[in-house]
Amino acid sequence: MIESIQIKLLPEEVSDLVLIKKRLALEVGHNDFVFRWKKRSIDARKKRILINATFEVAKSESEFTPLKGFQPAKKLKGTVHIIGAGPAGLFAALRCIEFGLKPIVIERGKDVRARRRDLAKLNKEQIVNPESNYCFGEGGAGTYSDGKLYTRSKKRGDVDKTLALFVEFGAPKDILIDAHPHIGTNKLPQIIVDIREKILLHGGEVRFESKLTDIEIVSGKVSRIQINSEKWENVEELVLATGHSARDIFDLLHRHHIKLYAKPFALGVRVEHLQEFIDKIQYHGRVNDAFLPPSSYSLVTQVANKGVFSFCMCPGGIIAPCATEQEEVVTNGWSPSKRNNPYSNSGIVVTVSPDDFENSKDPMVCLDFQKSVERACWEAAGKTQEVPAQCLKDFIDRKVSKSFPRSSYQPGIVSVDLNTVLPKMIADRLRKAFLDFDKKMKGFVSNDAVLHAPESRTSSPIQIPRDRESFAHIEIKNLYPCAEGAGYAGGIISAAIDGMKVVEKIAEKSEQKIA
Repeated sequence: MIESIQIKLLPEEVSDLVLIKKRLALEVGHNDFVFRWKKRSIDARKKRILINATFEVAKSESEFTPLKGFQPAKKLKGTVHIIGAGPAGLFAALRCIEFGLKPIVIERGKDVRARRRDLAKLNKEQIVNPESNYCFGEGGAGTYSDGKLYTRSKKRGDVDKTLALFVEFGAPKDILIDAHPHIGTNKLPQIIVDIREKILLHGGEVRFESKLTDIEIVSGKVSRIQINSEKWENVEELVLATGHSARDIFDLLHRHHIKLYAKPFALGVRVEHLQEFIDKIQYHGRVNDAFLPPSSYSLVTQVANKGVFSFCMCPGGIIAPCATEQEEVVTNGWSPSKRNNPYSNSGIVVTVSPDDFENSKDPMVCLDFQKSVERACWEAAGKTQEVPAQCLKDFIDRKVSKSFPRSSYQPGIVSVDLNTVLPKMIADRLRKAFLDFDKKMKGFVSNDAVLHAPESRTSSPIQIPRDRESFAHIEIKNLYPCAEGAGYAGGIISAAIDGMKVVEKIAEKSEQKIA
């Protein structure tokens, strides 16, 4: 029988297995047992920092439940076309193979290695490739923009299976136990390659530089899809796993009068501090500690009936250019696996709702607002991939910053009063929220913190509605809106889970057909 035991450890005790067994023995009442980590998290609320440690204890190793790895079917029958090779698309493909369905993954961007050259051009030459960038390409947005695996999903079985699959394809086993698991942009690309090779090995297809450009609908079903405005091919089941930035897909569906809804999202800025400063606040002055990872923070407040909160906080990271078109600017953050850059950054964003606009029933209303802010920031910074920036205290005081302490944003920053660029509903709430955050983290507001605008791709501003039971679109029987781009996920893990769940629904339908 497996017993779950919680103890508290000092950070320097985490690697001392002899000490840990002694502590567990006090709880168990004897020494005849084996143990393994289950979960761990840092409790830094008080000056004496502790690790909340949960262990599984059993009489022998054989009692522990093994990880559920990839279990391919021996034979594939039937096809599922999957649009997008992000986490939702790739994990949907793996699940297809487990159910004996052949996945055909169609990705508009390039393979994960070739993407690097386009990212280099974006950072160094400020050239945006609309098909290959931080958002589009094999692995999706998370591959080169951080790789955090934290999810609030309550479907624990699905989360555990997803994390186990990542480990099977090369992720460190620590992601199975950390409260906020993270892989890092330096390690994710090879994991993505290994997933693709497994899909190909077991009979699936993965096509790059293949963009969905049209669909044909007959009798309430997608009968054919068009790729690159040229080739048409028949489809049986179509999974849309296109991510929150594939605006052309929204336009395509809208053009075919397929129902869409405007959806709340969040928009604001990305703030950068020195990581040492954040550690000093969060760890009560304990900095450069070999036993503690770079610290993070989570902030939330309400201003004028709107939530303002930190988003995608990246300790030891950098700010990256994530535009998908030349005439816009977008920021995001990422961290390497060690999170060892000297900077800390996070989105600080304001909730935006369709109800904020007069034409709230227009499915494109939030998307249009998102586009307008990204273009306004592009114009304000000189119509390049440089972004408008301002020191944090100057933003609150409405002063144009004369100089900046630093910025990790490689294309460069331009001094602008963000109060004149961001919509008033956003800027006013951000100023008040920052003052509240400064009470929670004293010193958060200063001119040593730099704002970069905008942080706008927090989630999809559009939802593609689907039936609760079948997961198919409410009007199109074999069209499966999936994950972030459809409004049903918010990160790598939740997207992967949703991709697998969609395929499970397709498999259920296939079984019903056979029956």
